[in-house]
Amino acid sequence: MTLIPVVRTKKALARLVAGWRRQGLSVGFVPTMGALHPGHAALVKRASRENDRTIVSVFVNPLQFGPNEDYGRYPRALPADRKLVAAAGASAVYAPSAAEMYPKGFHTHVEVEGISDLYCGKYRPGHFRGVATVVLKLFNQVRADRAYFGEKDWQQVRILEDMIRDLDMPVEIVRVPIVREADGLALSSRNAYLSPAERRAAPALRAALEAGRKEARRPNSRPETVAAAVRRALAGTGLKVQYAAVWDGRLLAAAYLGKTRLIDNLPL
Repeated sequence: MTLIPVVRTKKALARLVAGWRRQGLSVGFVPTMGALHPGHAALVKRASRENDRTIVSVFVNPLQFGPNEDYGRYPRALPADRKLVAAAGASAVYAPSAAEMYPKGFHTHVEVEGISDLYCGKYRPGHFRGVATVVLKLFNQVRADRAYFGEKDWQQVRILEDMIRDLDMPVEIVRVPIVREADGLALSSRNAYLSPAERRAAPALRAALEAGRKEARRPNSRPETVAAAVRRALAGTGLKVQYAAVWDGRLLAAAYLGKTRLIDNLPL
């Protein structure tokens, strides 16, 4: 397999994309934080089918981690990531340093008000501000036609859709369905943190969402009863519920399994 190039600077990225544009080629973009898995490969495959060239960014963004979160131990595996995205059809990897993304004197941030304070945003203050800021910068650097995001991070996708609408950005966001393990666990880079026993317990989150969806189909169900059904289903599983909610046509939930925070959602 031919290894694809790894671009480290904004200037080198601009030269690469400009060359493609001169040839009249379309560009797809998959932003990631690395530690890639088959869920990311699905994003790259979709982008590669729908565009002439595809760039995958690998950047662990410090702005979206809180002071007690896992920035320092977040898994980093660029050589393996490079191979995975090359096999999925990517044309290049953009892997800037933190200093390249946030040079000395950087003090501008982007915030999508209201929606960023709900659910994950309530428990991770500043998280979505960090996400919106880095994604806006990446969009400006890559200048892709389309950007691909997994539906597992549903709130994130909706925030970014609002951002590009409000700021008139010339990029289309493409949602890609959640990729799951055979037992139903949504693929996530943080699954690597789970112990063997925790990994066996983890599919209970998807099962609880299914219980909530079953409740949602009852004639007299309400958002509160749906969320309560999720909480009941998780009782005794080892997962500690952070939130369960009906929002934007989805049933969302976050729970801790040991020190690992898992999120998932299902359409209603």
